[in-house]
Amino acid sequence: MFTYYDVDNAPEESKALMKASLKGFGMVPNLHRILAEAPASYEAYNTLFNLFMKKTTLSPIEQQVIFMTANFENNCHYCVPGHTWMMHAAKMPDDVIDALREGTRIPDTKLQALHDYTRALLDNRGHIGDEQLQAFIYAGYTKRQALEVLTGLASKLISNFTNAIAHTEPDEAFQKYAWTHPTQR
Repeated sequence: MFTYYDVDNAPEESKALMKASLKGFGMVPNLHRILAEAPASYEAYNTLFNLFMKKTTLSPIEQQVIFMTANFENNCHYCVPGHTWMMHAAKMPDDVIDALREGTRIPDTKLQALHDYTRALLDNRGHIGDEQLQAFIYAGYTKRQALEVLTGLASKLISNFTNAIAHTEPDEAFQKYAWTHPTQR
């Protein structure tokens, strides 16, 4: 139903965004090709993603825990393989990747606390209560980071929901990490 645009046939307002995606990834990911349909959504996604990756105090693996928690909870058939590919490329621990893909406990207690906090935010639409927030802070995180998680989740709302409605085909680069939610196997 949705068009997979390229730089040549994309709406004019999306062409610069697509060129930036090509430069940054060495390809234009299928998610971006679909988001090109709505330049404001594409720009919002890119802005949130880049702010989260470059301007937060969370480490790269912590960022991926947040992304993958949202991907799993939102059952994103596209983003789980994509972020698995990114985590493997960054040489992140296999046991963390596997736990995030399978919905099992993360062996690192601080990362598990981040996962629990992120999941609670998603499951409760932000209404997590003081006890859950305190558990996150006691695990070694800050109030600033409690809010920074929201930036990652905002970008995931756009990508996960886009992929759900568009049935985005996973890119060739990460098809080997194809994923189905454990409840659907």
